[in-house]
Amino acid sequence: MKKPALPLLLLIISCATAVAQMPATHPSLLVANQKSRDLSIIDPAAGKQIAAVPENAVTGHEVAASPDGRTAYVPIYGDSGVGKPGTDGSTMVVIDIPSRKIIGKVDFGHGVRPHCAIYDTNTGLLYVTTELDQSVTIIDPHTLKIVGSVPTKQEQSHMLVLSHDGRRGYTANVGPGTVSVLDMKARKTIAVIPISATTQRISISRDDSMVFTADQTKPQLAVIDTATNKIRTWIPLPAIAYGTASTIDGRWLLVCMEPTNQVAVVDLKTLKVVRTINVPHAPNEILPSPDGKVAYVSCPNSNQVAVIDLSQWKVRSLIDAGKYSDGLAWAK
Repeated sequence: MKKPALPLLLLIISCATAVAQMPATHPSLLVANQKSRDLSIIDPAAGKQIAAVPENAVTGHEVAASPDGRTAYVPIYGDSGVGKPGTDGSTMVVIDIPSRKIIGKVDFGHGVRPHCAIYDTNTGLLYVTTELDQSVTIIDPHTLKIVGSVPTKQEQSHMLVLSHDGRRGYTANVGPGTVSVLDMKARKTIAVIPISATTQRISISRDDSMVFTADQTKPQLAVIDTATNKIRTWIPLPAIAYGTASTIDGRWLLVCMEPTNQVAVVDLKTLKVVRTINVPHAPNEILPSPDGKVAYVSCPNSNQVAVIDLSQWKVRSLIDAGKYSDGLAWAK
């Protein structure tokens, strides 16, 4: 057999080397499992869990992923419920997704019950709610060092959402039943908006004009006008809500309703519920896929993630995760 010419051989070797050096990452759905104390890595194409990475800690509720899809950040909250007795988490574990190993840790120095993590691609900074400090802690994800904080001026600042330009932050403060509006650049609180006796979870519309948080005393959602930092209106619901998320096209708001095991679909033009979708027990958090075709819903009591087809408005499949599947993130 004739040997390949030297230039062709060099080209083949060069291509093989380039392929070998490409990052070994694929799009993954990440699921923080409270009771099995690990992080599920799910292949969304195959619709199954391909790995479970132990957190080697008490329990993490939420997870964030780096923009390159290689690193996951899991704040270790502790074994308590919000505002209830229990351990106070003081760390966040850093997981390398390709190798499925813990590669680092952030130590907050004392018990803060860190909960919701967001990687802001505008600034390259990582934000983590630190409830017991009534703040959002700012971390450099490259050095894993704390570089600042933003006060919320409220207890139990549980969940955080950012405007798409990263300038504004909004926290749902559970026990006080309020939302703190934050200037992320100036690192200060702009306003505190009363919602109800208790509120939970928070999300923002794709155009940044509205923020949504769920009243835990009545079946309704508060719609906050981000231009005025006041409640614009309320959306009546079939049941008390929990997590919410806008679809990628900005047309619909998806609302988890734990008491009825359903996801409500709200028309964001009329701000009315137009349909409901049955899912497994106690839907908690919801995450649309980047292509906008499906939405993933964590259902802790069934240890599953439901996959909703957003064109057919029905559950396409169920994916087994760890025990008490909770926080979701997409690692591209």
